[in-house]
Amino acid sequence: MATNSKGKIEITDLDFDAVKSNFRNFLSQQSQFTDYNFEGSGMSVLMDLLAYNTHYLAFHANMLANEMFLDSTLTRASAVSHAKSLGYTPSSMKSSNATVNITVSNVPTSQSSLVMAAGTIFNTTVNDISYQFVTTSDHTATSDNGIFQFQDIKIFEGTRVNYTYTVDSNNLEQQFIIPSATVDTSTLVVSVQNSVSDTTSTTYTLNTDYTTLTSTSTRYFIQEIEEGRFEVYFGDGISGKKPADGNIVTLSYVVTNGDDADGASTFVADSTIGGYSSVSVVTVSSAAGGGSAETVDSIKFNAPLKFASQSRAVTPDDYKSILPSVYSNIKSVQVWGGEDNDPAVYGQVYISIKPNTGSTLTTTTKNQIITSLKAFNVASISPVIVDPVTLLLELTTTVKYNPTVTEKTNSDLRALVETAVSSFNTNNLAKFDSVFRHSNILKTIDDVDPSILSSTVAVKLKRKITPTLNAATKYTVSFNNAAFHPTNNHSQTVVESSGFFLVGDTNEQYIDDDGSGTIRTFYLLGGTTKTITNASAGTVNYATGEVVLTSLNITSVENTDGTIDITLKPDSNDVIPVRNQVIEIDTVASSVTAEIDTFAEGTSTAGVGYTTTSSTSAVGSAYTTS
Repeated sequence: MATNSKGKIEITDLDFDAVKSNFRNFLSQQSQFTDYNFEGSGMSVLMDLLAYNTHYLAFHANMLANEMFLDSTLTRASAVSHAKSLGYTPSSMKSSNATVNITVSNVPTSQSSLVMAAGTIFNTTVNDISYQFVTTSDHTATSDNGIFQFQDIKIFEGTRVNYTYTVDSNNLEQQFIIPSATVDTSTLVVSVQNSVSDTTSTTYTLNTDYTTLTSTSTRYFIQEIEEGRFEVYFGDGISGKKPADGNIVTLSYVVTNGDDADGASTFVADSTIGGYSSVSVVTVSSAAGGGSAETVDSIKFNAPLKFASQSRAVTPDDYKSILPSVYSNIKSVQVWGGEDNDPAVYGQVYISIKPNTGSTLTTTTKNQIITSLKAFNVASISPVIVDPVTLLLELTTTVKYNPTVTEKTNSDLRALVETAVSSFNTNNLAKFDSVFRHSNILKTIDDVDPSILSSTVAVKLKRKITPTLNAATKYTVSFNNAAFHPTNNHSQTVVESSGFFLVGDTNEQYIDDDGSGTIRTFYLLGGTTKTITNASAGTVNYATGEVVLTSLNITSVENTDGTIDITLKPDSNDVIPVRNQVIEIDTVASSVTAEIDTFAEGTSTAGVGYTTTSSTSAVGSAYTTS
């Protein structure tokens, strides 16, 4: 707020001090107040009052305007409300869940069946903290000579709670609210009992398709209300069945700790099952999938996508918008059509999920997601879930610095650069569609300290393969980025590997390329001389970055994790992830060197004797080939 040349108040500045100053300037220009000392009179108090009032009103109007739109809203309540108008319900907390096989023995052979009731408790420990897991439905097993086996039982971390309401249409304010904000709504079971005297009960299902609703549809709806809680509501008798007065509504659900119990792998029954204590539990898949309630930012992102998809999975973006509603443990997701796969597979859509916890999804979890997606699939499209592929970057970094403008030592600067590279990896990479841009990492490094004058970063791509030992096996390693290849028979090694041993040979073997597309195996004689053992062990396609090892019978490997590192020198220092690739910097294998800039220091007068560092140096070391 300011006064213009015509003495009118402008309404651009809304800060309290600016408002008061503009009031004072405006009044001082009025003939009635030319002799006032505004700072030393009661008028100052009045201007304080007016300025505060103006500031608060402006703040309120600004916030109100922001909350009117999903894109600009800051509060969860507004985001939830806008999302509801788009038909989107934010996801609740998600319980860690595991799959187990349960065996009950020493049961009389005269008993033909055994029921494991919903709410059966299993105990486990994660990081010395105890957690309980529960079943959410009844399971029945039949006898096998007094042994009862419950196969592939899904158990959820948390406490199972039952909450009941009696329907009263005279209570216009009646709501069926789940009291806890830490509920996992995916575990919710809604049942309606006819009355206190009539125990006949009907289980209602969550509505996912409004087009199929009739007056008798036993469906329920759910929405988030205040304080992160959820409300269950029913149809109006036209679109969905309306519960009658006296009906008893029971909400059964699991209250969870989110992902705290992820990783639990050993479970013990808390009590008897069906009255029998001889119970053994075998874990099929460890606990995973726990997560927090959906954030405001996530709601703002997913709600429009869900609306655009109209609960139908047709395009890759449709699948991206639907997936969070069926599985919450998602850090990043990638979807592509079968026509874009390599090789092309028509009639399928490929999904790759990088979870918040863990590196890959279990087979059980993948099957559960595919089953959940069936309600959204159209025509004959079949979803296929594939694991993410990590494309590692080995960075060789050299920084030149001016020692006259810093008190930091060489090791101090190296440590700062290493930290910056690690942060760059966390903040910019490690998810789908995250491109490694060489210029961005250089800027990040140059900004570490004012003494750093320049930096160079040489890039290598690395894939880890787990070989099949003691069997002749073909390996295909796709980098999906073009390799360095200026001309045939060039001297620089493009493809390299860590060490491994082949059947019938005690020498530690490695691979390289001959500069013309052929992969060779070799060992180092005397540690320096390459001795070729197979001059045609495979091929490398320099244009696509695909390395094929035709048939290697590997007996053991150098890496302690049982893998072999395959590295490739890229044609470009910008690296693009393709399909299910996720780019990450291998901070352990990367290196940083700090050098004094002799030109800035004054010891390389006129640039004489100044050395530079190449960012396109060869991948491998210079060995003599025998």
